[in-house]
Amino acid sequence: METLCVGCHLGDDGKLSGRLFSRATDPFGEYWSRNITNHPEKGIGSYEDGELAYLFRTGIRHNGEWAGPYMSSPTMSDEDVACIIAYLRSDSPLVQASEASHPEPRYSFLAKALVKLGLFKPFTYDGKPKTAPPATDQIAYGRYLATAVYDCFNCHSASFETNDHFVPEKSPGYFGGGNPMHDMDFNPVVSANITMHKTNGIGSWTKEQFATAVRTGARPDQRILNNAMPRFGLLDNQEIDAIWAYLQTVPALDNKIDATMATH
Repeated sequence: METLCVGCHLGDDGKLSGRLFSRATDPFGEYWSRNITNHPEKGIGSYEDGELAYLFRTGIRHNGEWAGPYMSSPTMSDEDVACIIAYLRSDSPLVQASEASHPEPRYSFLAKALVKLGLFKPFTYDGKPKTAPPATDQIAYGRYLATAVYDCFNCHSASFETNDHFVPEKSPGYFGGGNPMHDMDFNPVVSANITMHKTNGIGSWTKEQFATAVRTGARPDQRILNNAMPRFGLLDNQEIDAIWAYLQTVPALDNKIDATMATH
């Protein structure tokens, strides 16, 4: 949770109380991340565990409304979903009840059109058990982390609209970057190419340089990654090693990203 959710949900009160996520002038319109503290009315304190699990799987809240195209993990293992729910029920200061309340989304014409066309919609849930690969299967485990848990492919593929969350490899521009978004200051940026292309990706980086960039935001050339790229400081060596091993297997894409716009 502290690695996965803080970037979007950390509010001004230092809790996971939500913030302005996109402005009215952004392509998808104005959207606030939700208060996910344990407040019984303003947050998610009234949710049953099963309702939270269903929200994570489908994006559908306990009142039947769709939460939008952001907060869904349809392929995360049941164990990891349970761990997130346990954290939300914990005594962590981040999830203690906050009174913060935010406006409902004001979606743009584009976002409404994507919903109408079925490109943005709740995920289906088949009710079948979902498990993670064993950490000993390094490449499979790295794929699981980079797609199902940390959602790296979602930003680092060509477009949110065309990503395939159930078969991520079918996403156009898979890990090749170029996805337009904004940073924490609402400046336009595009995601970086993190395939192993030697010149336009990260194929010239070492695993140690990759680990430093992911954890601290410092590139090998000492430039600092844009704040649109979260700092995953809590990733352990096993996770870093697995993600790095998996990225070696992803086809390298010759997609040159404008350095002045890139998240890295």
